[in-house]
Amino acid sequence: MRSPVAYKLSEQSATNLRETGVPPEVMIKIGPLINQELFGTKPFDDAIKARLTPEEHAQFGPIIAQNAEPVSPQLTASASPLMQAIVPLIFLLFIIPGIVYGYAAKTVENHRDIIKGMSHAMSTMGYYIVLAFFASLFIAAFGQSNLGALLALKGASFLQWLDMPGQVTIIGIIFLTCAVNLLVGSASAKWALLAPIFVPMLMQLGLSPELSQAAYRIGDSSTNIITPLMPYFPLVVVFAQKYVKGTGIGTLVSMMLPYSIAFLAFWIVFLMIFWSLGIPMGLQAPYTYP
Repeated sequence: MRSPVAYKLSEQSATNLRETGVPPEVMIKIGPLINQELFGTKPFDDAIKARLTPEEHAQFGPIIAQNAEPVSPQLTASASPLMQAIVPLIFLLFIIPGIVYGYAAKTVENHRDIIKGMSHAMSTMGYYIVLAFFASLFIAAFGQSNLGALLALKGASFLQWLDMPGQVTIIGIIFLTCAVNLLVGSASAKWALLAPIFVPMLMQLGLSPELSQAAYRIGDSSTNIITPLMPYFPLVVVFAQKYVKGTGIGTLVSMMLPYSIAFLAFWIVFLMIFWSLGIPMGLQAPYTYP
């Protein structure tokens, strides 16, 4: 790797690394880098180094670098300058038309109104920020303990021993997410807790991280309306009380339960149809992992 082009670990690279004796725990750690384009040798090496211990990087880093494939830089690659700046670009894309509309509609008169509106929008994020703070502590401790890799390897071995079809495994992950969603309302916090276990475990079974997240989103979204721990559940109750005065938590849950079950069944069938027909879930989003 001498020229400053983009590099990536392809599926063939992953196969070569396994054949050269790179252990499964190292493959799990570098799994998120598969098919990701990284611009230049230093960003590529830094990405590998960030996921491995110093001993693992010293032993396997050169082998991983040798198996990286140079590719032509793509504008939409995850490490491209455009995609690295996507957050501020989206911010500008929304705030500029919003300010223009506010002045045109006379709902904004000065910069204080803009700040007040932004503050009001962020006031609903308090619940998430508190959860994210404690979730970050858990993730840091969880990562240092290596329990994620241990649970992933043991869980993958158990699922391999069960020898269930991939579709059955994914449906099981969906139902497990449904159960967890009743106890943890925040989608981001829940994903932060489950992803370090789900993603590498299913990768060991040959199921892609994209498919893992699709299964998670199905289980999470279908049961949001029946979990009182959802941050906006009280708001839904308040709106319902405008039309039915006696509406409470139990009333709303019992009323929404049939819809939740129907959505869950529909999305599972929808995913299975897409999978069986080989229709991609999105751009560069396969169902299997090499």
